[in-house]
Amino acid sequence: MVDFDRELDASGLNCPLPILRARKTLGGMERGQVLRVISTDQGSVKDFEAFSKQTNNPLLSSGEEGGKFVFLLKKT
Repeated sequence: MVDFDRELDASGLNCPLPILRARKTLGGMERGQVLRVISTDQGSVKDFEAFSKQTNNPLLSSGEEGGKFVFLLKKT
């Protein structure tokens, strides 16, 4: 498992809120830090893949844990 610097729990939020919250959180982080995002929105899998490509913040991992989606994004 990759270490992370901050965690954002976006459970219960629907698109586009998990992405918007992640963007805001990443904005306050240092370059190279890793953000762990937890989401319950099924659409967030594709959303975070697209967000990663658009913002050049690498998506280190994308998976499911206990019925929730978990993403690791690295701030560039």
